[in-house]
Amino acid sequence: MYAQLSPHGRPPVRTGWSGRGPGPGSGPGSGGGPGGGPGDPNGRGYGRRLRWSPVRGVRTVAGQVFVLQVGVVLLLVVAAVVALVLQSRYDSEREARNRSMAVAESFANAPGMVSALRGHDPSAVLQPLAERARKGSRVDFVVAMTPQGIRYTHPNPARIGKHFMGSIRAAAEGRTVQETFTGTLGLSVRSVVPVKDAQGKVVGLVAAGITIKKVSGAADHQLPLLFGAAAAAMALATAGTALVSRRLRRQTHGLDPSEMTRMYEHHDAVLHSVREGVLIVGGDGRLVLANDEARRLFDLPPDAEGRLVSELGFDPHTAALLASGRPATDEVHTAGERLLSVSHRPTDRDGGPPGSVATLRDTTELRALSGKVDLARNRLKLLYDAGVSIGTTLDVVRTAQELAEYAVARFADYVSVDLADSVLRGEEPPEGVSGISTPDAGSTPDAGSWAAVAAADGVRTVLRRTALSGIRDDGPLYPLGMLIEFGPSAPQARGFRSGAVTVEPVLGDFGGWQEQDPEHARRIVDYGIHSMITVPLRARGVVLGVASFMRAEKPEPFEEDDVSLAEELVTRAAVSIDNARRYTREHTMAVTLQRSLLPRMLPEQNALDVAYRYLPAESGVGGDWFDVIPLPGARVALVVGDVVGHGLHAAATMGRLRTAVHNFSTLDLPPDEILSHLDDLIARIDQDEGPGGPNGDGSGGGGGGEGITGATCLYAIYDPVTRRCTMARAGHPPPALVRPDGSVEFLDLPAGPPLGLGGLPFETAQLELPEGSHLVLYTDGLIEKRDRDIDTGLEMLRGALAHPGRTPEDACTAVLDALLPDRPSDDIALIVARTRVLEPGLTADWEVPSDPAQVAGVRAAVARKLAEWDLGDVAFTTELILSELITNAIRYATGPIRVRLLCDRSLICEVFDTSSTSPHLRYAGTTDEGGRGLFLVSQFADRWGTRYTADGKVIWTEQALPLSKNGKPRA
Repeated sequence: MYAQLSPHGRPPVRTGWSGRGPGPGSGPGSGGGPGGGPGDPNGRGYGRRLRWSPVRGVRTVAGQVFVLQVGVVLLLVVAAVVALVLQSRYDSEREARNRSMAVAESFANAPGMVSALRGHDPSAVLQPLAERARKGSRVDFVVAMTPQGIRYTHPNPARIGKHFMGSIRAAAEGRTVQETFTGTLGLSVRSVVPVKDAQGKVVGLVAAGITIKKVSGAADHQLPLLFGAAAAAMALATAGTALVSRRLRRQTHGLDPSEMTRMYEHHDAVLHSVREGVLIVGGDGRLVLANDEARRLFDLPPDAEGRLVSELGFDPHTAALLASGRPATDEVHTAGERLLSVSHRPTDRDGGPPGSVATLRDTTELRALSGKVDLARNRLKLLYDAGVSIGTTLDVVRTAQELAEYAVARFADYVSVDLADSVLRGEEPPEGVSGISTPDAGSTPDAGSWAAVAAADGVRTVLRRTALSGIRDDGPLYPLGMLIEFGPSAPQARGFRSGAVTVEPVLGDFGGWQEQDPEHARRIVDYGIHSMITVPLRARGVVLGVASFMRAEKPEPFEEDDVSLAEELVTRAAVSIDNARRYTREHTMAVTLQRSLLPRMLPEQNALDVAYRYLPAESGVGGDWFDVIPLPGARVALVVGDVVGHGLHAAATMGRLRTAVHNFSTLDLPPDEILSHLDDLIARIDQDEGPGGPNGDGSGGGGGGEGITGATCLYAIYDPVTRRCTMARAGHPPPALVRPDGSVEFLDLPAGPPLGLGGLPFETAQLELPEGSHLVLYTDGLIEKRDRDIDTGLEMLRGALAHPGRTPEDACTAVLDALLPDRPSDDIALIVARTRVLEPGLTADWEVPSDPAQVAGVRAAVARKLAEWDLGDVAFTTELILSELITNAIRYATGPIRVRLLCDRSLICEVFDTSSTSPHLRYAGTTDEGGRGLFLVSQFADRWGTRYTADGKVIWTEQALPLSKNGKPRA
């Protein structure tokens, strides 16, 4: 039998063995025996050290490589030196161009250049300057000239007044010129720059240049350094090459090519002992060599060598690869029941003989193990991706839908999620076995609230179809939102009751699930759904529902191996669903609390036409609030505030602050005092309920340790009689005022600190508003956004409000359309109030002298005014009330006294004086002569009270207006 030798074109030699007998090195002609040469692995040839000699060294592979490397290095060094010399000359010339241009431009643009060129004797002025510039800048000449080229300056004064040698036409036209030209100083690099006056007219030219001789000299100075560096590089490269050659000689044992060929012949025998199959195919498509492993893998006949590969029974794909010469790496081919990894390379590259070599490895067992590893890896990746894709929101329905959508195509063809109705409401499933409850005796079943009801045929589980997804939309499954009553033997009911996974490899073989709805079951089977896994959604020991995974297009039925994956997938989703359920419960509670604390409807009043909007944040209930509070004297207070944070704590804090504002408003205090009281209140709450307070975590008391982390407020009072609006703010955005003509301004109120800081006063601002103006109060959630700063938000608000003639409702809608984000991260409270004015004919006031005898005249005037208003029915009580209040003012107060009547929704009587003392209702004894006046006032008036002004106080009363003939109030 013959075997091909090295791929260097040597003729085949007789081996005389097939991997079992003595090798070719055993005969005397191959170096064997006592005098064995280098070709004998057992002789002395491989055991003795080869000595170096010049003649032998050139013949060795290492010597030949050394000579070749030295030649290549020498060539590269010479090329590098030439390139560096050329580059140095180029750099010197470029530097000369840049320097000449810089000098010419600097001289041309020097101060006084234009006046010197236009002077009586330009040469006298410019020649010394040019020489100083030339010597300082190391150029060979600086020449100033007329636009026609007549020199004013030159290094050689004899050249002054003569024509400049070179191209100056472009420079005379106002452009900069650079060129290499032979002039009076020889070949030089020169730049010509125009000199322009203030009107842009060219009044002269400036040329600067460096001779090529100087440029070349600068480059020549670098030649010794370059040559020295080249010599050093050559020496270093030669030394390195010598080291590499020495190492190569040591590793090849100083063998020449013929000796290495003989070594290859001996080691060729190794091919027949390795566990990889080797096939060598000639250029004619015939098999040249097949080692023992290749014969075993392909079961080749003994006479396989020399035959065409297409005749040896190879798999068609394998035969095509061997005959094509196409490179391949680890391609999978079959050989009977085996899977082979085939690598194929042509041998005619790099001058080798035509043909190809293929190596073969039996990977049948490895493929089986690799398949299991890939399956496990894919499942781990599926679970990892599920953790990222499922539970992205705190919405029960959305989380269930994410589970269904994620599992489709990755694990199943159709997925449904059925949950108890109570879970969708944020509640836990009713108590009972695994979340199942049964109705009380004698009660009527309610499928919407029970997970299962007792029926004649046993317990039937009722769940709502919450999520559904599939590879197609025409599946015969129960639709979304449907309340499904599962029979006792249905997999969903069994899984929900027991909390265990149910696997149905073949749906047609299991009859229990068909009992509930045979017609629906038949449609499912006819559609092609053939296998199902039902997994209960269990979290924190409670079963929330079931998830069903079905296969239709995938032919493989579900197996027990799929159970662990399904359980892990559903377990992760169940935790997310339960978190969403708990969030839904807390969110619902917070929303309910917040809604109960906010005003459900606006109070009736005539001072303002008010519209409002309140939008809670999607991330959670916040602490924004607003209020409209009627005040005595037909006035109205507008309040808007914001508590930092979300959740129950923020909502509860908001309720406390709103209640406090109402309480402080009943005292009829100015806005700055109300904010001061709120500031003190929040400071006390922080002190009591913070971590270090008696009700916080610091020292017991069972508190939660949560103080108020921050709150802002804006309080405004509008008086429809005077059209004055008094307001103050504590860390809140300023209000917007829309005047009747549509112009918008943000009122420059003093910006007080947020509530709770303490120690800092608040300031009040007062302005007069035209009738029909819009006062806009809002919280920061309207104008602030993660990707939008507050200034941009304010400008957007200005643009949305700048439209005259809108109603407050229309203004609210326009503002939200313009500024409301898609997913608001903070609460938004908005109030738009249009100002009204109490008609002058419905007000009356009188100055009262400090004389009790004058009271009767005032009473008569009041009676006439009431008769004019058709309010004679209340004239007596009004006279009685005013008599008591005016008499007390004359007796106890000082300064002017004024009486004012207002006819609004009630009859308002006000008595102004300069005293700061407030009357108090007290119990008068039987023998007391006085002390009963305020008691009479309180009995005849519906409400009464005192408010303080900058000049004193006002005592006011309110009386209900009598009904008109149609039964309605006369106002």
